[in-house]
Amino acid sequence: MDNSKAKSSGFQLDKELGYFKNHGVSVMAFQDIYPAGHQSGVSIIMHGNRITSNGDVRFEPTPAQWQPVPKQKKRIFDEASNTIVTRLGYPDYENHLRGFNPMIYPDYEFEYEVRVTGEGASVVVTVDLDQPIPEEFVGKLCFNMELFPGLLFGKPWMMDDKQGIFPRQANGPTVGMPSNYLHSGKLPVKEGIRADLEHLSGGNQGYNPIIADDIIAQPYAVGKRFTMCPDEPHRRLTIESVDANLKLYDGRMNHNNGWFVLSSELPAGRTKQAVCWRITPNVVEEWLYPPVVQTSQVGYHPKAVKVAVIELDDRETAREDIVLYKLTENGAQKVRSGAGKEWGKFLRYHYLQFDFSDIREEGLYKICYGSSQSAVFRIAEDIYERGVWQPVLEYFLPVQMCHMRVNEKYRVWHGLCHNDDARMAPVNWNHFDGYVQGPSTLTKYQPGEEVPGLNVGGWHDAGDFDLRIESQSGEAYILSLTYEEFGVDYDVTTIDQQKKITEIHQPDGKNDILQQIEHGVLTVVAGYEALGRLYRGIIANDLRQYVLLGDASAMTDGIRGNADDRWVFTEDNPYRELMTAAHLAATTRALKGFNDVLAEKALRIAEELYEITRDEGKAKKAKVHAAVELYLSTNKQSYLDFLVSETEFICTEVVDLGWIVSRVVRKIDNAAFVAAIAAAMLQIREQEQALSAETPYGIPYRPHIWGAGWSIQGMGVQYYFMYKAFPEIFRPELLGNALNFVLGCHPGSNTASFASGVGAKSATVAYGANRADWSYIPGGVISGTALIRPDFPELLEFPFLWQQTEYVLGGGSSNYMFLVLAVQRLLQEN
Repeated sequence: MDNSKAKSSGFQLDKELGYFKNHGVSVMAFQDIYPAGHQSGVSIIMHGNRITSNGDVRFEPTPAQWQPVPKQKKRIFDEASNTIVTRLGYPDYENHLRGFNPMIYPDYEFEYEVRVTGEGASVVVTVDLDQPIPEEFVGKLCFNMELFPGLLFGKPWMMDDKQGIFPRQANGPTVGMPSNYLHSGKLPVKEGIRADLEHLSGGNQGYNPIIADDIIAQPYAVGKRFTMCPDEPHRRLTIESVDANLKLYDGRMNHNNGWFVLSSELPAGRTKQAVCWRITPNVVEEWLYPPVVQTSQVGYHPKAVKVAVIELDDRETAREDIVLYKLTENGAQKVRSGAGKEWGKFLRYHYLQFDFSDIREEGLYKICYGSSQSAVFRIAEDIYERGVWQPVLEYFLPVQMCHMRVNEKYRVWHGLCHNDDARMAPVNWNHFDGYVQGPSTLTKYQPGEEVPGLNVGGWHDAGDFDLRIESQSGEAYILSLTYEEFGVDYDVTTIDQQKKITEIHQPDGKNDILQQIEHGVLTVVAGYEALGRLYRGIIANDLRQYVLLGDASAMTDGIRGNADDRWVFTEDNPYRELMTAAHLAATTRALKGFNDVLAEKALRIAEELYEITRDEGKAKKAKVHAAVELYLSTNKQSYLDFLVSETEFICTEVVDLGWIVSRVVRKIDNAAFVAAIAAAMLQIREQEQALSAETPYGIPYRPHIWGAGWSIQGMGVQYYFMYKAFPEIFRPELLGNALNFVLGCHPGSNTASFASGVGAKSATVAYGANRADWSYIPGGVISGTALIRPDFPELLEFPFLWQQTEYVLGGGSSNYMFLVLAVQRLLQEN
């Protein structure tokens, strides 16, 4: 029986999945954990697309990532009453003026319950409060449902007798209202280093993203019954409010990354059913998820394993033949046709595999399944020779360069930026983005004092423009391994460190990868020489600067020693210090003969850090890493002796250290050590095989919040070294599977290559510095397909979801480049 034809019984709880289902529509309630990233609360997936999210109580109608979020206390799944009840409360003291991104919670502590009940074709959402809300928060506290804007631009909506079209940009007028900031500052703060309320808020002077509730968009409409997309059966959604008014807002008015929001204010004097909504998604009962054909958007080497994956609705019982076509000047010619191999269920879909590894003739191909088809891809020996890994060096790394002006012919990517770096950060200071300064600067510099020499080298990390030590040294490290392993020699860029100008597509006779390694090492060495230790990082000193979208040179005025200068943070972190020692040690090998003075400085710092840094806790792993790279750079026996003396520790921690020690194990003349490491490697192989067997892609895929693309690339890099050292234990196919995953063969309806500008279809709307323009940076590699819990893979074409479309330094793109070259090497050798 085709289950898609079964008569609907309305929205019913699925005990195994934990959410409501009605044919092709799913309603989740508080299964996800990331409200700052629009992944939490009550969410609705309609016919293959997430339509709404973050249905929950908030302190304002159009919040964003900087506004207070509740703490979830308890979630009760009641199958008998077809209800999910979630208890939550404010404040979350873990995030109040502290934590990775500190928030300012208003002075009001309360708890509430959100009850979601399936009632036939609808779900009913009610909010019960444990106490009436105070007068000062009437008109502020509300129940919101966020509507994903990327699917709604140009689409119609209706509110009672009013109609409209969702606009591409936020449109005025605005409306002013009292800020919650006026009722803050009295809540207790957990012990430890805290954020400064006055600094974090900008003193409530002008726009600040952490306040941003004093001027919001005037609602597009107010009423009791709202319908979006009335003309589209697959997206038509109606929400009725029993009592409180519905208000349709545009959250992009006060936050560029906002969504459309449907909101009802919590009324004064009421606790039970303070808000009650009846949500009725239109259910197209005969709808089935369209098949998705997943292949590499770039293509395949003739010798490569080639497996296309077909993603199907789990309810679909019919099967079609899979057809491989070769394109000729006269059109498509059938090469092969046949049934796919049944792989089974993964997440919410059913999968088939189609192996065409024996097809080696060069040319253009596509794969069709029914009315669905892949992008056109190539099979060719030169598949990786141009425009695949090269954009990382050609575009991405040059564009990310800090302390430079970056030109590309007519275009200026950004002006000379941050030439006024940096002043010493305050002590006992909980900043944002994970930066914390302890009770001492750990240097001779006092808080606020100018630290000379920091305006050189480095890359902007993602779209945030900061320079983290692990992203700077880590990027230089991966580039060094890439150069060392594959001998990359590529010159299409001019980099002038004296004039601080980078010219894209203007060769200067120097190897670009060595110039980029130099640029990364410059910032690390300069920081160490200026401070007498490593910096934690350099970051904007206030939140308004931090959220800058656009040209990095607009962040500060370039004049040293004034109030807009970025701050440099330090820390006592043995793990990061020894990790950086490992990174610097490797860069010395690449820089030798290119910049000998810098290479010598990097080696001196690496050896010094190795000698003076405590190896307690997880720092011991980093010391092993440092010993490996220092031995490879110096050939000193003492480093090998240390590794052999730690055989038991390395074997115990082999999951983390296996790839590192693989880089040196064959150089150690100690049979017992080699045998012990080889035996321990079996644990990694068994773990990899078990995790890879969970997916139809032949690689592990278990995303937490961010998409798993970066970790899959990193796994591929590590696996290369383990395979190289122990080919009798590890299989090379995993590297190809990892690369194909990144290049398009991954779950979900969006099969774009994660590498921007690479392949027939790629991520050309990404979370980079130019995200406000819905644009991309070629060669940047996004985090990729994320998981909307518990089972919905999603890659939205939207520039403001960092957990899906962000670029980063320290591995995001350079690991991808390494992986492409590794796969190419293995195919050429076998």
